Amino acid sequence: MMSFDALQSTAREMVDHLVRGDYGSLLARSAKSRLTSDDLHTVIRDYGRKLVSPPSDAYKKLDMVRIKGTTVPTWSVRAPLWTAEEGRSDLTLELTIAVGPGGPIVELDDLHVL
Repeated sequence: MMSFDALQSTAREMVDHLVRGDYGSLLARSAKSRLTSDDLHTVIRDYGRKLVSPPSDAYKKLDMVRIKGTTVPTWSVRAPLWTAEEGRSDLTLELTIAVGPGGPIVELDDLHVL
């Protein structure tokens, strides 16, 4: 079973790519994505604020739900984002993280305002 620390680490890795504007790496790290690089850019541009790295303890209470009925342990994860202007923002990165034999398998589900 995947530890909570590993889920946090994977979510943080994905958020770090997003904060750096490295959409290519974010998409390359995703086994599947419902969004394109242009989609990600558009959502962030339209939000109108500058993304920043979250505080080090930001994901201690990560919003994640175990998905039942999957062949490998899988979680739906909502990773909140931070901006320079507001701190924790309403913008959220939604991921599905499964535990594969070679490590976490990530799907990029959505980037939106909650």
